[in-house]
Amino acid sequence: MIVKITISEASKYVGQEVTIGAWIANKRSSGKIAFLQLRDGSGFMQGVVVKAEVSEEVFQLAKSVTQESSLYVTGIIREDERSPFGYELTVTNLELIHASVDYPITPKEHGTEFLMDHRHLWLRSKRQHAVMKIRNEIIRATYEFFNENGFTKVDPPILTGSAPEGTTELFHTKYFDEDAYLSQSGQLYMEAAAMALGKVFSFGPTFRAEKSKTRRHLIEFWMIEPEMAFYEFEDNLKVQEEYVSHIVQSVVKNCSLELKTLGRDVSKLENIKAPFPRVTYDEAIKFLHEKGFEDIQWGDDFGAPHETAIAESYDKPVFITHYPTSLKPFYMQPHPERADVVLCADLIAPEGYGEIIGGSERIHDYNLLKQRLEDHGLSSDAYKWYLELRQYGSVPHSGFGLGLERTVAWISGVEHVRETIPFPRLLNRLYP
Repeated sequence: MIVKITISEASKYVGQEVTIGAWIANKRSSGKIAFLQLRDGSGFMQGVVVKAEVSEEVFQLAKSVTQESSLYVTGIIREDERSPFGYELTVTNLELIHASVDYPITPKEHGTEFLMDHRHLWLRSKRQHAVMKIRNEIIRATYEFFNENGFTKVDPPILTGSAPEGTTELFHTKYFDEDAYLSQSGQLYMEAAAMALGKVFSFGPTFRAEKSKTRRHLIEFWMIEPEMAFYEFEDNLKVQEEYVSHIVQSVVKNCSLELKTLGRDVSKLENIKAPFPRVTYDEAIKFLHEKGFEDIQWGDDFGAPHETAIAESYDKPVFITHYPTSLKPFYMQPHPERADVVLCADLIAPEGYGEIIGGSERIHDYNLLKQRLEDHGLSSDAYKWYLELRQYGSVPHSGFGLGLERTVAWISGVEHVRETIPFPRLLNRLYP
């Protein structure tokens, strides 16, 4: 009996006759031979159909089969050094499952809007397949890192009654007879979890009602948010650089074919190992002035051009630390010697991909946190539970949030975050 396998298992069956359920990604043929580009979700592989070695019916099917038709393809696995995959299939039989007619995404060039309208089909392409496999590897490596370092996964709610950073960029909804918002961060709940479980992390969707059209922004995106009891500012930075190093090297190790498909310069990724360089906000402002950015002054937030200019000085991600208190949310711990800055850091990816992590030590003093809530015009009643975390055994604690899609974009080398999530939600796109 012929065994049924996936393309990714081909290396285990060299010289054996197998059957693969596959789709036709592309094909070409001459008079006596047909080359079928097969895909099955696990990978891409070439099937070679030689007229003299198969029935006339099978060869005619190989020549006439259309793009994205589905088949059972039977053949013998051969090693092939010319193939990026390393193997090909010498076809002995084809069984058509479904003939695809007028598949809209052809091998020619298509515009971005057309491809986004057909995102449900565009995902089948070799490039998009590679990006999704890299995304999956980052997720796998994330669980591996935190599980191996004593973290417990906790799932914060998506519907919340308050916001960690104000409600101006939140999606509002009704929760029966009261107001609710789609979460923009699970952080506050993760702080509560850290007081119960020590070291925790979450991984889930977050939402920003931000009317931005840049290549770095999505309306719905996924965040990895660790929170750690008894961890101070320096401890927090160490976890961040070790975690980012781990996921990058995991992709280098396990996604070499996908990185090659995307044309990624792997040498740049191989260099991403802790520790990472650091500059203070003060130093960054001085540096930007020296680079000719006279428009930015102390107290201003950095835009994409500023972050890119800073990152270009380094071949690793760089921490920008100690931002002005006025720029950051209410919960960040002030610098012990400077009331005008807080113990926070943004991690800026190299090659112009911008901020991938924001993190800080959190305020653990009850009175100071209550004062900060008042300063920001936030209701102490709405944050009563959050304040109580500082009443019952408060400890220094820190955490951060990593945006998955920006990280996927950087590691895979794709220009726009819309390609880093299966079905992107953008300012003017809710379809498909």
